[in-house]
Amino acid sequence: MKGRPFGAGIVNQSPQGESNRGSKGPAVCLVSGGMDSAVVLAEAVAQGFDAYALSFRYGQRHSVELEAAARVAEALGARDHRTVTVDLSTLGGSALTDDIDVPKDRSDEAIGHGVPSTYVPARNTIFLSVALGWAEVLGATDLFVGVNAVDYSGYPDCRPEFLAAFERLAGLATAAGTEGGDSFIVHAPLMELSKAQITLRAVELGVDLGLTHTCYDPVPAEGGGKALACGRCDACHLRLAGFREAGLPDPVPYAV
Repeated sequence: MKGRPFGAGIVNQSPQGESNRGSKGPAVCLVSGGMDSAVVLAEAVAQGFDAYALSFRYGQRHSVELEAAARVAEALGARDHRTVTVDLSTLGGSALTDDIDVPKDRSDEAIGHGVPSTYVPARNTIFLSVALGWAEVLGATDLFVGVNAVDYSGYPDCRPEFLAAFERLAGLATAAGTEGGDSFIVHAPLMELSKAQITLRAVELGVDLGLTHTCYDPVPAEGGGKALACGRCDACHLRLAGFREAGLPDPVPYAV
């Protein structure tokens, strides 16, 4: 399942989790609480990196994903896990941060066409920029992110072209790049994998996907238990399809 490389520095990993670069050291991994970022964190650890997990309280309407991120970081052995507050809800413009309805019950064709209202303007640019800052502090040149160009919902900041451009930016925007001559690498090991392949990779890496949260519009559980995934938003649709195609049951509870 090794994919062709996108851009000058983006490294796609082999199924065994071996790095094309072959080096070890600290790496900053974006961890949202979802299944993709959990698998990416596991990939970094499997390659021998000292994984530093980074999550964001960005004004999202639901805190359940941050609870999932903490579970994932602990279970997968992150060396440190930090949550940074960058309140994008003050800007609005997204169904994830603003009073906008989350799209439900959309077809595969509709999901794959255009930028949906769940897109948070410039979110990945902001997140990777903060990750880049922490990487400089740690002396790291490796960033891991769970973006995907196969089963994705039209987000412009999940494309290989964006990651390649960010790598160039990182070299120009940091002291490590301009004075130290360091080259930063954005690892996107899931870039060319389908949700079914990501599900199977999680099994190979021993990732408990029951710890993760994917839903855009979770339903509060009765009695204050773990929130239920709605089962109808784009994220739930893609996740459920991935498990179905992989021939595996999804361990998280759904409202429908």
